[in-house]
Amino acid sequence: MSRARRITAAAILALFALQWAWHGWLAPPRTVAPWLLAAGFALPVLPAVVLVLRRNPRAGFWGAVAALPYFCHGVMLAWVDPDVRLLALAEGALAAVIVVGASWDGMRARFRRRPPPAPGL
Repeated sequence: MSRARRITAAAILALFALQWAWHGWLAPPRTVAPWLLAAGFALPVLPAVVLVLRRNPRAGFWGAVAALPYFCHGVMLAWVDPDVRLLALAEGALAAVIVVGASWDGMRARFRRRPPPAPGL
């Protein structure tokens, strides 16, 4: 497993844990049961968590797909709600790490320096 995959896997697990901690303990809602909201926010990344725990190489891809709405949510809340700004920035940062980490190996292979073609070929 490459370093990028390990970082991506750790970020997926951290994002999952952040959702439970944020909505269930650190800033619970007043109108809905905290466990229900935490489960709802953790649900989109759950397939990626299962794939990480099974060491499936597709975990990064599915984590990156799930991370895009989390990034949008984190940026939006960081902008409008000062009470949860740090949690929202952490959510956005973890989502960005997941997307970049999942893409890193492919981008590195795509832009790797190749030797110039032999003359006359």
